[in-house]
Amino acid sequence: MDIRYGCFLSYAHGNFAFMNKFKNDLVEALSCYLEPHLDREDALFIDSEQLGGGDDLDLRVARAMCESVCMIVLYTPKYEAHGYTRREFAAMQLIEQERRSWYELPSHLIIPIIMTQHTEGLPAQIAGPGFYVDFSAYTLASGDLKSNPQFLPDIKKIVQRIARHYQLLKRSTPPGHDCSRFVLPEIPPQWRAVPPPHFPR
Repeated sequence: MDIRYGCFLSYAHGNFAFMNKFKNDLVEALSCYLEPHLDREDALFIDSEQLGGGDDLDLRVARAMCESVCMIVLYTPKYEAHGYTRREFAAMQLIEQERRSWYELPSHLIIPIIMTQHTEGLPAQIAGPGFYVDFSAYTLASGDLKSNPQFLPDIKKIVQRIARHYQLLKRSTPPGHDCSRFVLPEIPPQWRAVPPPHFPR
């Protein structure tokens, strides 16, 4: 297995400036600070198509996930509403389970970043693992993430976490491990029970 990416970015696409600007700012900041920790790998894999499915896309996404050190999740309520993003989440959980047999994981491979709080609170899949980064204070007026002192400490924590896994993965990957064999799981069920429709009495 060749490591090709520092992290896989999993997110539900946005249509407006807020989500798109945050994603672009985050990508720039992580790329900037992660680059010195990597040999020749790209800092991030970003799926610009997503949510459409199809065999070719599924194979490309599955391989990119397997060849990534960690996964960044941009969590909004929309993320858990989409089957494809839940599928990516489940796929990285499978990868984490496999790598747990290769080396002692210092932390989870999935790093959730909170863009906004769900009205019902965070789902267990996001809050449960114990490490998520809260960027819900970000606004369009926040400026450049890579130089904003409010968010820079968290950016550095994320980078350090990825860099630690990167070094361990380089030393611990079994010879001959083939990422072309990894396939995405089926779309998992919704993370929370859907309330029944309300009928007036």
